[in-house]
Amino acid sequence: MTTAIPKAFEGIVEVDETYLGGKWINKRKHVKLRQKSKRGRGTSKQPVFGILCRSGQVWAELIEGVEAEDLQPRIEKQVKKGSTICSDTWRGYTGIAAKGYVHRLVNHGKHEYSDRKGNHINGLEGFWGYLKRKMAAKGGIRKSRLHLYLGEYVWRYNHKLLSLKEQENMLNKLIFKHIWSEN
Repeated sequence: MTTAIPKAFEGIVEVDETYLGGKWINKRKHVKLRQKSKRGRGTSKQPVFGILCRSGQVWAELIEGVEAEDLQPRIEKQVKKGSTICSDTWRGYTGIAAKGYVHRLVNHGKHEYSDRKGNHINGLEGFWGYLKRKMAAKGGIRKSRLHLYLGEYVWRYNHKLLSLKEQENMLNKLIFKHIWSEN
């Protein structure tokens, strides 16, 4: 059983951004004195953008910013036109409907997490929780290697239905293919 990531997601997809970095409580005292505590957007943590197709496949990438010019080109590249995009009300998603998508919103600020019609981003929020738990278990990751861990956990999540032996065989094939393509 193989589950390849589609070239473009289609159908109902969820988009969201999150931030990766250490917890404020774990910062050293001199760091706390230099900067104020921030959560979410505007923090010094690394922003990450993700797309989850309701079929269970996820795609995520480290990004520089979370404005429309950062998010919407990635959506256009990864999601097929005509698909339904579920997002929160962040301004970075404003105008996506004009680019050929059906846009459904949930307003977290009003404690809205689903409109009870299937429009939510709970699947992607679940992936963010999975990612952060797995990364926290590492006890700290260098920022220069963050992209490697992100890629690993996206791959693990996308192949979670495979047995460990099937995952091992798939990885061996990928390694073998990579080695032969370099020669």
